[in-house]
This record gives sequence, C-alpha cells and structure tokens, in this order.
Amino acid sequence: MVIYGPEVRELTELTLDQTDHAILRLLSADSRISNADLAERVGLSASSCWRRVRTLEDAGAIRGYGAKLDDRQIGLTFQAVVQVHLTRHDPDLVRQFMEAVRTKDEVRDCYATTGHSDYHLIVKCRDLAAYNTFLEEFLFRIPAVASAQSNVVLRTIKSAGRA
Repeated sequence: MVIYGPEVRELTELTLDQTDHAILRLLSADSRISNADLAERVGLSASSCWRRVRTLEDAGAIRGYGAKLDDRQIGLTFQAVVQVHLTRHDPDLVRQFMEAVRTKDEVRDCYATTGHSDYHLIVKCRDLAAYNTFLEEFLFRIPAVASAQSNVVLRTIKSAGRA
C-alpha cells in the first residue's frame, strides 16, 4: 500500500548514471535476479554492482523487494478507483482518515489529489459484495468522509508493480 502524506521519506539527491538506471530497470523487472547476473547484465564486477545496489537502497531509491502477484489468481477479481471527498480538512480528521486507510488490505494505494476529490483510493476486493461491505462497514464510517464516488475497473491496460 502506498500513502502519500507525512510518512513519505525525503530522498537524498541522487545523481544516477546509465548503469544505475539499468540496475533499477532490471531489479524492477526481476527482483530475484542474482547479483552475479545483474552485474554481468550491466557490465560491472559483482562487488561494484553490490555496492551500487547498496547505495541505491541506502538512499531510498530502492525501498524493498517483492513478488508480483496476479490478483485474479488469488481471488481478488473486483477493482475500483474511489474518489473520496472529506467533510473538512481538519488536521485531526485527515490524520484519522489516513490512519484508517492504512489499516485496510483492500486499499492498495491512496493518493492525496488536486481537483474535485481529496483522495483517490485503489481498492481490490473478492467481488462486488465484498466491495459493498468495504464501503458500508469501513469507508462510510470514517468521520472525515463526506462522500465517495466509485469507478469500477473494467479492464487493466497497464499496471506497474503487479503482474
């Protein structure tokens, strides 16, 4: 889950060269690639490659490693983009909203946005009934939420970070 807000870490200013970009591209495509294979593919020695990866990790450019899941294969066949409008922007209410959203596995991503909505949520559920439960028993019970508009995803054209 990604939430943009107070916990976003400031990245130190990095100057990335072509090799760094190649390392990031290869790791994002296959986080299980061995250091030896990665080094060979970017034209470095294994020790130089390892040091670069460590530098990228320490600077926060690489935040972690993980598996790309096929949500349909694990039973999550319903997806919605939810536009959330808050009652008001009281700091305590906003904090409560953000803390509540962080607790729900169904909320894959949450973005504070400009425009007509205050936040956009990417929500994944088992099915429409589970999504209805998410709305009625969770989202609409958060005091800061005035309203929400759901946009059901019919088809995914491109998705970064997931299979």
